[in-house]
Amino acid sequence: MTYVPSTVLLEKLRAGNGWALGRLISRAEAGVPEARTALAEVYRHAGKAHVIGLTGVPGSGKSTLVAKLTAELRARGEKVGIVAIDPSSPYSGGAILGDRIRMTELANDPGVFIRSMATRGATGGMARAALDAVDLMDVAGYHTIILETVGVGQDEVEVAHASDTTVVVSAPGLGDEIQAIKAGVLEIADIHVVSKCDRDDANRTLTDLKQMLTLGTVVGPKRAWAIPVVGVSSYTGEGIEDLLTRIAAHRKAMTDSDLGRERRRRVAEFRLHKTAETLLLERFASGAHAFSTELAANLTDRASDPYAAARELIVKTIRKEYSNDLA
Repeated sequence: MTYVPSTVLLEKLRAGNGWALGRLISRAEAGVPEARTALAEVYRHAGKAHVIGLTGVPGSGKSTLVAKLTAELRARGEKVGIVAIDPSSPYSGGAILGDRIRMTELANDPGVFIRSMATRGATGGMARAALDAVDLMDVAGYHTIILETVGVGQDEVEVAHASDTTVVVSAPGLGDEIQAIKAGVLEIADIHVVSKCDRDDANRTLTDLKQMLTLGTVVGPKRAWAIPVVGVSSYTGEGIEDLLTRIAAHRKAMTDSDLGRERRRRVAEFRLHKTAETLLLERFASGAHAFSTELAANLTDRASDPYAAARELIVKTIRKEYSNDLA
């Protein structure tokens, strides 16, 4: 099959072509150097869509909630993009596609684009190319983009630096009264959601969350945005419309405000650091092997130590890889 240049795909992307969108996301995931000129152009024209980051612990019903939110947004005439971060297969490195299986009812809707992405070892619940995928969907004309994290633990705080509105999902009966309190996840939420609120024990979780947020208001700094707690049931549909109303209110509060400008600055700084890390790791991996054999031999003979050898490897590799860039 003939390779289509990324700049040609970009023109198709602007016309809303789903095939071009999928190809460009794949190239962003693979880190294809040829695609970076097109991705840079995409970034300059992105920023119109509203990005909703959705995170929470396993079993909280994130994927089912995403499907319900998407169905309601589609009923309102919006095009919706979904980036579902799935765990990586230990064999292929690809996404396990658990989220996509739960969203089969959306698969035939031309106004919905679902992309599962593998974490591939990335920490913080985010895949490396997720932000590029969000930009590509934005430029392709999707009005709302939902970024759902992998849900493998309690350290998924990066989503707050990659979204306009962060929704943290908790559920009753998962072993702790409030799962979201752990490891800073409570603090990243713009909106707290308690799913499965048709259950009898949901009120306890709703009450505990509200009390924790009230305590934070009393002892902490005054917030410009009062964080709501919304109970939803994906089974009955209860609370879905209320949640979308809260999301719209948060978007309005972030528009042309000091709080919104500061958030956009933090998102840009996060994007800068993540991209720099990616480029550094790629260049380091391609150049380090030239010096590794000798340094590893010194370590084997105990003629050096891991810290000194690592520093020497970094200096030599960076000097070699970036000598032309820094000249």
